[in-house]
Amino acid sequence: MKTEAIITMVVAQGIVTCFMVYFFYRVLTTKPKPEPDSYTDNDDETERQKP
Repeated sequence: MKTEAIITMVVAQGIVTCFMVYFFYRVLTTKPKPEPDSYTDNDDETERQKP
């Protein structure tokens, strides 16, 4: 394998790994969205109601 190919492969794998670590970190540190405790608290939200 030529040197240019090895460098390209290592750089591509490094970029993919950096993106993976960044988004994995964001998933683990994102605060959960507060949800109402009961169904009656979200009657005005149409996307949760069944037709």
